[in-house]
Amino acid sequence: PIAGSMVLAAVLLKLGGYGIIRMTPTNISTILIYPMIAMATWGIIMTGLTCLRKTDLKALIAYSSVGHMGLVASATLIQTPWSTSGAMILMIAHGLTSSMLFCLANMLYERTNTRMLIAMRGMHKAMPLMTSYWLIASLTNLALPPTINLIGEIQIMTTLFNWSPLTIMMTAMGAAITAIYTLQMFMTTQQGHMTKDSKEIYPAQTRELLIMILHALPILLLTLNLELIY
Repeated sequence: PIAGSMVLAAVLLKLGGYGIIRMTPTNISTILIYPMIAMATWGIIMTGLTCLRKTDLKALIAYSSVGHMGLVASATLIQTPWSTSGAMILMIAHGLTSSMLFCLANMLYERTNTRMLIAMRGMHKAMPLMTSYWLIASLTNLALPPTINLIGEIQIMTTLFNWSPLTIMMTAMGAAITAIYTLQMFMTTQQGHMTKDSKEIYPAQTRELLIMILHALPILLLTLNLELIY
């Protein structure tokens, strides 16, 4: 159910990251850190490449969440103040963004009865107001400046680079792939000609717009004043 996906992305994944922060000892052996961070950073690329070929919208958003949490996991293992701060910021930003994307995907599913990207094209013509929320969610997911997603990712990338310069190849490639599949998702669902089965799509309801506002407003407020997190 979409409500379960929203709770999973916004709360349960963050409980896992918080548990890693609290339970990882400060004097953890480097023998354990190297393979775990290698798997986490490699997972960012692998999930991104998987998203590039996904045709299921909900599965695409879910794999995107896994990629972002790979950054969080690698940052929390280093156990420096800068990495922990970046992980906290990215977890909060990702919780809002991913939950918003799951809700938007469910709105399209309720109207088209399918989760295939090819069957959802041209939604801008049927739901022009929701396109603005799709744009906000997509741009924050790919960490557009000056959103808090970018701040968290930059802090994590800087920490990983100071820990090992080789990690910049993995994180930079992951960020580029994220931008590609996020823009592809936005363009596929919003642009193009509508299918014959999508002609009778009803516009967004008030409760749906309220849910979107409750996601977009915290993102905007945290972007304008990051000290609210601390």
